[in-house]
Amino acid sequence: MSSTTLLQRPTMTVSDFRCSAVPGEKPFVEVHRCHSISFVRKGSFGYHCRGKSHDLVAGSLLIGNPGTEFVCTHDHVCGDECLSFFFEPELVETVGDRAEAWEVGTTPPLAELMVLGELAQASADGQSDIGLDEIGHLIAQRLVEVVVSGRSKKPAKVTARDRRRAVEAALWIDANSHREIELEDAARQAEVSPFHFLRLFSSVLGVTPHQYLLRSRLRHAARQLADDDKPVTDVAYDVGFNDLSNFVRTFHRAAGVSPLKFRQASRGMRKIFQERLGLN
Repeated sequence: MSSTTLLQRPTMTVSDFRCSAVPGEKPFVEVHRCHSISFVRKGSFGYHCRGKSHDLVAGSLLIGNPGTEFVCTHDHVCGDECLSFFFEPELVETVGDRAEAWEVGTTPPLAELMVLGELAQASADGQSDIGLDEIGHLIAQRLVEVVVSGRSKKPAKVTARDRRRAVEAALWIDANSHREIELEDAARQAEVSPFHFLRLFSSVLGVTPHQYLLRSRLRHAARQLADDDKPVTDVAYDVGFNDLSNFVRTFHRAAGVSPLKFRQASRGMRKIFQERLGLN
């Protein structure tokens, strides 16, 4: 595991983590030292905490709660990459110290959170004028909103074989999200029937295959919007949307702002997100 500190402030630290662990390596117990949010941008890993197992893929969030013991495993693929925000108590109190939000452990790939994760990565890469600390506040507050609203789902217990199939299928969907993918296509990759695949994928990752496909496209779109000046129409088609109006509507529902305003926000128009989340 390698880590690079990208930002250090009195109330927040942001780090880039890259894990090269491979299947079969012996896991070990770790402890969350503070409240944290880690955006999984690449790869996959297992997270075992409080007697429950979670599988995280690109777009998922790992939520750290102080004093909680956990174990990370790599049973399916080699390594992962995360952008992690570590918060001091005073910041957590500011954005909303709701215990249920910080005890959820993980969130599935939720569109409302993924677009902010990609914006954070763009900022870390120097492609956005919004500061990482500003995005840290945004993503923490958005997490509380989403979890408290009851939209975050906890994965059900499934077999190790099911988890492996679901994770490998998610990786394939994400890598090919710019293409037209049907349920039968993904099920064929997992070597199970479409009916069984739909059930196991949803149970493991907390979203349906089609939801994950759409959210992968939104995640890639958010990154393109933040990274360059490509026309919004081109972004929509590049990431797999065949209809511009559908892309604009879907993106707005996820981000709370239009693709154009999201791009403007990434270039420094902070007021757009401040108004969206009611920040001062």
